[in-house]
Amino acid sequence: MINAQPWLYAALCFLLHSSSNAKVLSSPAELTVREYDFIVVGGGTAGSVVASRLSEDPQVAVLLIEAGGSHEGLLNLEAPFLGVTLPNTAVDWNYTAVPQVGLNNRTFHYTRGYVLGGSSSVNLLTWNRGSNDLWDRWATLTGDDGWSWNQVEKYYLKTSRLVPSADGHDTIGQVDPSVHGYGPVQVSVPGFELPTDSITETASRELGGRFAFNVDFNSGNFVGTGYMQSTVGGGERSSAATAYLPPLVQSRTNLDILLNTRATKLVKSGSSKLGPIFQTVEIASSPTDKRILVSAKKEVIVSAGAFATPQLLLLSGIGPANDLKSVSITPIVDLPDVGQYLLDHALLPNYFSVSTNGTWDDLLRNPAVFNATLEEWIENRQGLFVDSPGNTLSYLRLPENSPAFNDTPDPASGPLSPHTEFIVVDGFAAFGPVPQPATGNYITILTAVVSTTSSGAVTLASSDPFDLPLIDPRLLTTSFDIEAMIQTMKDAQTFLQASPWQKAYRPVPFGDLATATTDELKAQYARQNTFTESHPSGTARMSPDQADWGVVDSKLRLKGAQGVRVVDASVFPAIPECHIQAPIYVIAERASDLIKSAYGLL
Repeated sequence: MINAQPWLYAALCFLLHSSSNAKVLSSPAELTVREYDFIVVGGGTAGSVVASRLSEDPQVAVLLIEAGGSHEGLLNLEAPFLGVTLPNTAVDWNYTAVPQVGLNNRTFHYTRGYVLGGSSSVNLLTWNRGSNDLWDRWATLTGDDGWSWNQVEKYYLKTSRLVPSADGHDTIGQVDPSVHGYGPVQVSVPGFELPTDSITETASRELGGRFAFNVDFNSGNFVGTGYMQSTVGGGERSSAATAYLPPLVQSRTNLDILLNTRATKLVKSGSSKLGPIFQTVEIASSPTDKRILVSAKKEVIVSAGAFATPQLLLLSGIGPANDLKSVSITPIVDLPDVGQYLLDHALLPNYFSVSTNGTWDDLLRNPAVFNATLEEWIENRQGLFVDSPGNTLSYLRLPENSPAFNDTPDPASGPLSPHTEFIVVDGFAAFGPVPQPATGNYITILTAVVSTTSSGAVTLASSDPFDLPLIDPRLLTTSFDIEAMIQTMKDAQTFLQASPWQKAYRPVPFGDLATATTDELKAQYARQNTFTESHPSGTARMSPDQADWGVVDSKLRLKGAQGVRVVDASVFPAIPECHIQAPIYVIAERASDLIKSAYGLL
């Protein structure tokens, strides 16, 4: 999150107004039916897709349960740039990581969407579908060719479509329309040109090599430098809620959307040769509310996200038996991997003072500038607020002689997948512990390790479903990850030495970065300033059908039980070397077809 001034939040208050839809329910007490064909737990990125696709058949009754409220009428969700203001608000779960060993025992905030659309409603909108190598690796890891790129490409094309940028400029050379699809999520390149955009492209072409210009990462090659693609259409956020649950879908008589309600546990409703059957869900709106049971005739689909999905499974007696007993939960299905293998991308702000006054730093200092920019967006859907804070980015592979490989085989999915990332931000992006300076102009290079090898876990704090879980991603706890972060810091500074940057901006390392002149000092800087890119995954990972590890099989069915599938980022068998929302959409589209096929609904 950018640490904006307090007045900014006050200025946004007038943007909030209520909206209602007669089909959307605000509490369990409003339910008139307690049995459905399918129950989807979690109205986030994946859950919205699954509920929408399953309810396409008017004969199929679907209940979608979302812990948060409606996305409608919240203009600070709609304006893309204002995503930086959403952490620590009512639309955020407000998770906090436990003290991180690799980050000098610091904690950090974890933003996840507590609203219909989930994190697609609050994220910073980047649209990356992952390299071809990533999907082929998933096919190998799961023993299921259905996850290979050749097989999932049709689902990717079904998720989204390329639309004009907000300002309508000619985008030839910034994106390849031929690699995009026809789905409901709107995707575009930046709609408000920043001075850093052309400088980044020119520097990329000048340097070449590892920094070579890439017209469209979504062609399947995720190496090089290019323009950010974001889930923005007409200057507004395009989320799972707006794309897959528009009013026409919400009005379906066979779809109930239940907001402000938590699934507190899955209830065993029988037994089969495959194991216990879980087709009943216990729900409540608050710790003091009466618990209500709702049932699925066919399946419960858990799409609560990489934190809440393992929490729900553990609360239901599904997970490592000894861990469950330690919080007085009776084990029903002993699945040791539940909550384990949490992977995330470590993100580090690198600050540089610049000689130009063309950055947007004054926006977060000066109410008049902010209000004028906001008014431009409200009136015309134009200006800075039509984009997320960064318009360009690089995905790089490490040099072949990198010390990161001394003790670790290459963790990337293949030559089309990067190890690191950096995003160019035309201002001081106070995402981490360093506050925004009161004066001066800056750019920020956000560096990240995207082929991370550090692995953590999500565990229960208690048996109370309203207690947030313990989240420990263990960022920067492997030698590979710290060496990769050091290299991407160097890469950022190399990039800024290119003549286009030196002529226009003359960037100089700012603050503690200025004294981080050796690898050891860069490592210290990283440990003191790194936090998360908020891409958690892997806590209910897929594995081959007969494997004794993993949480779900390659068809996303819960192992050792019947009646439950998991569909969200928790099932990733390996973390994508990119931003993760597009792969979640792809998984949800394929999952929808897998479910329909299982019940003769295709």
